[in-house]
Amino acid sequence: MASRIFPFVDGEYYHVFNRGVAKMQIFNNFNDHAHFLKTIIYYSIEGPKPKFSIFAPTTTTINKNKKIVDIICYCLMPNHFHFLLRQTRKSGITEFMSKLSNSYTKYINIKNKRIGHLLQGNFKAVHIETNEQLIHLSRYIHLNPIVGYVVKNLDNYVWSSYHEYINIIDNSICDKKIILDQFSSKDEYRQFVLNQTNYGEQLERIKHQLLDLEE
Repeated sequence: MASRIFPFVDGEYYHVFNRGVAKMQIFNNFNDHAHFLKTIIYYSIEGPKPKFSIFAPTTTTINKNKKIVDIICYCLMPNHFHFLLRQTRKSGITEFMSKLSNSYTKYINIKNKRIGHLLQGNFKAVHIETNEQLIHLSRYIHLNPIVGYVVKNLDNYVWSSYHEYINIIDNSICDKKIILDQFSSKDEYRQFVLNQTNYGEQLERIKHQLLDLEE
């Protein structure tokens, strides 16, 4: 059975995820998604840095190479989100997720004049133990909009790192090297994601991990 893992180990990879309390929608429009992505970048960088209110992802006065976590891939769904993270500093994942969750909850509560929790308790995490798990998890995360019946064509979904992987994008969020180095080209990775042949078993295994962690 999958379980929450403490402590997180530097240099190791983890599937990290959470959803809205009572499965409520947590991303409602473009501004919500854009704000969350800005928050991701901000809290992945080790301080000191400018106040979040004046921070911009293109800021050149901070050291973007000094991270507490590397974001390998991500997907924002209407009522939940997924990350594939690598911890680069002791307690990095815990700090990143705590500050990210608190900041985004505060943003939503102020914006919508609400109080209380936004996310369903503590985030969940699964340790990635093999390279096979790693690459299949990247595919699972990128396929979420299709698996969740949000879109039929991944090219039409912009709130994941899929477009970073298949296109050349400036100011990208993710460290894609560990995944893309295992494919001859971005197009080969694209075909890997879209070709679900022999994927059913991997998909079911990942789903069971998610269900175990929600018990």
